[in-house]
Amino acid sequence: MIYHKSVLLNESIEALAIRPGGIFVDATYGGGGHAKAILGQLGDGKLVAFDQDEEALANRIDDPRLVMVNSNFRFLRNFLKLHHATPVDGILADLGISSHQIDQPDRGFSTRFDGALDMRMDQKKKQTAKDIVNQYSEEDLRTLFFSYGEIRNARKLASRIVEERKLQPIGTTTALKVIANSCAERGKEFKYQAQVFQALRIELNQEMDALRDFLKQATHALKPGARMVIISYHSLEDKLVKNYFRSGNFAGSVEKDFYGNVISPLKVITRKAIVPNAQEVVENSRARSAKMRVAEKI
Repeated sequence: MIYHKSVLLNESIEALAIRPGGIFVDATYGGGGHAKAILGQLGDGKLVAFDQDEEALANRIDDPRLVMVNSNFRFLRNFLKLHHATPVDGILADLGISSHQIDQPDRGFSTRFDGALDMRMDQKKKQTAKDIVNQYSEEDLRTLFFSYGEIRNARKLASRIVEERKLQPIGTTTALKVIANSCAERGKEFKYQAQVFQALRIELNQEMDALRDFLKQATHALKPGARMVIISYHSLEDKLVKNYFRSGNFAGSVEKDFYGNVISPLKVITRKAIVPNAQEVVENSRARSAKMRVAEKI
């Protein structure tokens, strides 16, 4: 079984501008597709790969040039120092969850299966999505669904969840979907479910905070002239990456020097996001929402 089909594989490897003998980072190892492609061009260099999901370790490529780190990429700085791997010649991160994670009912990521409300990227973590749904206050639920799911009627959804959990704990993906469907516009139930699940996954795994930490640390870790390649899958991630690449901050506030030059540690290589071509989308429907941005350390 294929663990995960790498998205924008050729485009991302080309954008990384691999220098044989260099030190590179695959911040989201997954099934190892991007890592294998990097190693194919690396010569006698080193690749440090991160993945917080222990199940991804089973896909480790048997190669002495590969250093596997079972941790969230938000701890990039610490582990690069530990493995004497700084500064680096390029960093790649594919922010999507893997097909393997989505296709396992007991992981709770997918709206397609009945399973426990889990959604942990790091299975050593104690808190699950079930805990959030059943323990967060109504106001906190409203905030996370509005902020991370971009759900317009987040207040109605939060209220419905609180009503239902008074009767019995909400513990499965199916139970949550039933509640979501009662709040969704007719004919748009599937999209609404996806927004609900996305919001819970982002909150549970602190994905936006982790991405901010990672981007700042990655910038410091890069050599001048080295590149960072990020593939994102929803507007919250893409906007954050776009702002940071463009301005060096997450608000996107551009500052210029006396001569009108933008003050930022990075130079944007891709003015517009690179997206999969039609053929890739046909072959891998999960690539449909992918957007790739590239920046270079000044």
